[in-house]
Amino acid sequence: MKTLELKFINDDGKIVTYSIEKPIEPIDPAAINAVMDEILTQNAFTSSGGDLMSKKSARLVEHNVEDIEL
Repeated sequence: MKTLELKFINDDGKIVTYSIEKPIEPIDPAAINAVMDEILTQNAFTSSGGDLMSKKSARLVEHNVEDIEL
């Protein structure tokens, strides 16, 4: 399963990650950048370390699980 991770820096200078399961593909970097800007502009989320202050990164993560027969 793929997950889109949006990473921000909060007031405390710590990284805060929000994960979105099964994102629409192909990923549109311009749209992700715009959404992250809007999250910051609207102050849509907070964290235990305070408000989100800036964007750090975004990434697409894929987890693969393979069962091992015993």
